[in-house]
Amino acid sequence: MKNGKCLTITYLSAVSIGSLNGSDKEADNISSIKKISRGVDQFPYGSSQWVRRSLREQLGTMGWTLSEGVAASDKGASTTLQKPANYIDDDLFGFMGTEKGSDGEKGSSTKRTSPVRVSPLIALDRYEGDLDFGTNYMGVKAGGTPNIFETEIHSGIFRGTILIELDRVGCGEGFERELPVEDKAKRVNALLTAFKNLWSTGRQTRFLADISPKFLAASILTVKNPIFLETVRFLNNNLDLELIYETITDYKEEIIEYVLGAKRGVFSNLPDNILSIGDAFEKMKGWIDSYYLGK
Repeated sequence: MKNGKCLTITYLSAVSIGSLNGSDKEADNISSIKKISRGVDQFPYGSSQWVRRSLREQLGTMGWTLSEGVAASDKGASTTLQKPANYIDDDLFGFMGTEKGSDGEKGSSTKRTSPVRVSPLIALDRYEGDLDFGTNYMGVKAGGTPNIFETEIHSGIFRGTILIELDRVGCGEGFERELPVEDKAKRVNALLTAFKNLWSTGRQTRFLADISPKFLAASILTVKNPIFLETVRFLNNNLDLELIYETITDYKEEIIEYVLGAKRGVFSNLPDNILSIGDAFEKMKGWIDSYYLGK
């Protein structure tokens, strides 16, 4: 495991009905969702910023102390406390800070490039134009007119990928000294737990949705490459397992270990050697312990 460079995980989430990630309003009474166009079809997606925020907030829910936001200085951008040795989110998700120079001196900047790379969570099923009709009675006085509104909704399978640069966790930019390997392993395993329980707090009051992985293809590699990013497909209500196994064969020289995990009640064409989601995450945590701790 010591020659590993990254852990990459491509996953599928199943959403029965949701309005996952808001976009700019197209009209005063319509709450839109983000979509990307392919020809004449549109596909909803959750932005990578939204996924990263969801992971960060889940880490906070798990009891990790997060780096608090700091208001922007003059001509600067809002950032965090920028202390990756103290805060897991500064370490895993990076930061960018700028300071204005004084007395004509040039300003300075500090940054940490995120070791956790995240793709948008994109629907594999096209948007069909579905809308939820709602009426807001809040603040309406007797005899008044309630506010009528609509919300774009979607149902289908979503695909996303994360890539963790294992050799950059707990060291490098922002660190005066490297973290102990025990702390590195603890942080990455915490991220895996947050990912296993991926959930966004946005738009959940009326459209509670489960975006945690229901299928995953993961590998620890000697190179940094999200090999499953474009090869996990869901066609005609079935996983394209042939393409997944072809990818594993194509990258057999770079793959140290791989695992496939799934919820069997969600997908119907699963071979017997695919693990449960829980067992797949336990196997990945074992990789992390082996990589950092030599277990």
